[in-house]
Amino acid sequence: MIHIKTLTFNPLQENTYVVYDDEGACMIVDPGCYELSEQQELVDYIKKNNLSVQLLVNTHGHIDHVLGNYFVKETFKVPFEIFHLDLPTLQSVGAYAPNYGFNKYTPATPDRLLKLGDKIVVGTMEFDILFVPGHAPGHIAFINKEEKICLSGDVLFRSSIGRADLPGGNYDTLIKSIHEQLFVLPDDTVVFPGHGPTTTIKFEKKNNPFCAI
Repeated sequence: MIHIKTLTFNPLQENTYVVYDDEGACMIVDPGCYELSEQQELVDYIKKNNLSVQLLVNTHGHIDHVLGNYFVKETFKVPFEIFHLDLPTLQSVGAYAPNYGFNKYTPATPDRLLKLGDKIVVGTMEFDILFVPGHAPGHIAFINKEEKICLSGDVLFRSSIGRADLPGGNYDTLIKSIHEQLFVLPDDTVVFPGHGPTTTIKFEKKNNPFCAI
């Protein structure tokens, strides 16, 4: 069984996900921890639950989702992976981080650039990759079909969608990604977004004011 803990970090209220199986094999998705207190909260949860962190992955490279990459990679000595098309997005963060007040941001270098067809395997967990651009040019989502889980990053939120006005974003592309990649998932798929509460595919298909069908 897959367990998911949500930790909300940084002034942009980003959801960092600790994803683990019954044996404690764990991956960290989009670590937004920046302040020492946030970093400690993440470490404390890992220790309290006797988890073995094996992987760090990003859905995309925007600043609020990558602030803790270096900390996680160095603290837990794990590989870091991101989709190949979003490497430029990640690499641009250092140039604008001070504009957001993140003067202590330290970049982390990916160990593997993911491509379509790759799978994320940690312990007994396996996630497929969906390419869902529109918010970021190389944005991906992670899907576990067996347990109907979707880690959607900043593509689909409860009753909302990700911004499309950032560099590399495109509104029409974002809506197409949602309709063609996410809304074809089973209705009872639980969506864990990059911000805000969880939702389901069924709820968003019926109620989302931006993309309901």
